[in-house]
Amino acid sequence: MAAQAALLLGRKFVIRNVTSRPLGSLAAGYAATPTGYTSYTFLVGDIGLVLVALYFAVPWLILLAVALFVIGSVVVIAGEVVTYRALKR
Repeated sequence: MAAQAALLLGRKFVIRNVTSRPLGSLAAGYAATPTGYTSYTFLVGDIGLVLVALYFAVPWLILLAVALFVIGSVVVIAGEVVTYRALKR
């Protein structure tokens, strides 16, 4: 979860220097947008929450963390699809 905080603090720098650059033949995608970057950052935080929940073995926290990760993944996949379709035009 510390990684999530660091990514959120350095948002503009990371978008400008990392996520907005093309990756080989792939154009910059959803992570290059402020909304997409924030969504991916929350996925990083969700992974941390899952690990914390597993460490403390709290069943309701594990379910909550997994549910948040699934919801976040759906949001990111939908954003990637919309961004990809916009690039093809």
